[in-house]
Amino acid sequence: MSYQTSNPLVGETEFALDGPWATYWIAFLRVVTGWWFFHSGFTKILTDGFAYSYGPAYMQQMSGTALGGIPVWMGNNLAWLIEPGVPLFETLIGLALIAGAFTRFAAFGGVIFMSLFWIGNAEFGHGVVNSDLMGLLLFLTVIVLAAGRYYGLDALIEQTELVQRFPKLRYLLG
Repeated sequence: MSYQTSNPLVGETEFALDGPWATYWIAFLRVVTGWWFFHSGFTKILTDGFAYSYGPAYMQQMSGTALGGIPVWMGNNLAWLIEPGVPLFETLIGLALIAGAFTRFAAFGGVIFMSLFWIGNAEFGHGVVNSDLMGLLLFLTVIVLAAGRYYGLDALIEQTELVQRFPKLRYLLG
């Protein structure tokens, strides 16, 4: 509903959560978040291939965080998984969000990444509320609002016979 009754050029506009403007915004937020992660991962692949050595090195320096010695151990012992995994999973998470396919599952992967980045910034030189936390909140928003159902492939996937037969699969979608 328009609140500017004196302006005849203003039409009826509704900003309800189930209205069209909200669905456009949710879809836009999903695609932009996906592009952010896709670009980050794909750039790493173009630059370093699947040998992203900064990932393990970063984790080896994470002593003194809320995670204790776990990241340091992971950086020392799981480099074989972290080096290819970071660029690959960032790229896949980004593509899934852009397409709106398996959106909640992909966004949960983004939550894991952003949680590690946020906790890894243990000294919080830029404060507790920083870009890592904002990224974490973006991924949580995508999950909570089932962003893949708005102009994404999840809306189509949920109509398949498999999902109709196993409705709990919808928790990975949307």
